[in-house]
Amino acid sequence: MTQTRAHAQSTNSVLMIRPGRFYPNPETAADNAFQRDADGDSDALTPAARKEFDAAVQTLRAAGVNVHVFEDTAEPEKPDAVFPNNWMSTHHDGRVALFPMYSALRRRERRQDIIEELHNHYRVTEVIDYSPFEDEGCCLEGTGSLVLDHLNKIAYVSLSNRSNPKVIQRFADDFSYEPMIFTSIGPNGEPIYHTNVMMCIGTAFAMVGLEMIPNKAERQQVRARLEKAGKEIVELSADQVSNFAGNAIELHNKNGEKLLVLSNRAARALTDEERETLNRYAPLLPLELSTIELGGGSARCMIATIHLPRL
Repeated sequence: MTQTRAHAQSTNSVLMIRPGRFYPNPETAADNAFQRDADGDSDALTPAARKEFDAAVQTLRAAGVNVHVFEDTAEPEKPDAVFPNNWMSTHHDGRVALFPMYSALRRRERRQDIIEELHNHYRVTEVIDYSPFEDEGCCLEGTGSLVLDHLNKIAYVSLSNRSNPKVIQRFADDFSYEPMIFTSIGPNGEPIYHTNVMMCIGTAFAMVGLEMIPNKAERQQVRARLEKAGKEIVELSADQVSNFAGNAIELHNKNGEKLLVLSNRAARALTDEERETLNRYAPLLPLELSTIELGGGSARCMIATIHLPRL
C-alpha cells in the first residue's frame, strides 16, 4: 500500500511543543514505570530538555519532515507539555479529537490556540472533544493510549488507568476503527501506562512487546491481527520496551521516503538484526532525548502527527 492513498499510515507533517518548564510530573509517577526521578530541579532540567527538543526539530527538518513548533505557555505550568500526542489527534477526514487526561496537571495542555493555528494550514472539519469524560473518571490519552493502524482502521489499546473501555468504544464508533483491546504488564507488575511505549505500527511492519501480554489468547489475537494486516512483526523484549524501543513513529519526508523516528537509547536497545529489518522499511532516524525521557516518554510521545488535508 502506498503513502499516497487517503489513509496513509505515516505523514510528513507533525506538531511539537517546545517545553516551557520541564520536570517529571509527580502526578503521573505512580503508574508510569518509565518515568525517572531527576537529579536536578526544573531549573536545571528545562534548558537541557529545550536543547534536546531544538536538536530533534532540526534533525527532523533536515530529514525533510514538516515540523510545526509551538512554544509552551509559561502559565499555567505544564511539565509534560512536550508530549502533545496525548491530548490531541488529527485525522484524514479533517477531524481533530481532544482527549480526557488522567493527570489534572496534564489537562492544562489542551490549547484552543493550537487548534486555531491548524485551521490556517489544514482543512479542519470538526473538533470532537472527549474531555468531559474526565468528570466520570474515564480517560483515553490520545495516541499514547491508541496505536492506530490507519491503513486497516484498527486501534490497538492496552488497558490501564489512562485507557478506559467506555471512551475507547466511543472513539472507535466515531472514527470507524476496530478496537483491538488487551492488557500488557510492565516489569513492575503493573499495566503498561500507554500502548505506544510497547507498540509501534508502520506501513508494513510492527514493533511490539508481545511477551508483555500475559494472557495467551490476547497475545495470539494481537499477533494474528498484525499478521492479517500484512505487518512484519519485530518482537521487542521487556528490556527493550523499558528502553523506549517501542516508542517510535514512522514518518515520511517531502519525497515520500519513510523514516523511523526513535531515540538514541531506543536505537541502541535494538539488535543488529532488528535494525537491519527496520531499515528495509524505514531508515532509523535517532534523536538524543536522555533528559526528556526522564518524563516517561520518548520520541513518539513528542510528536503529534498531522493527518489533516492541506488547504
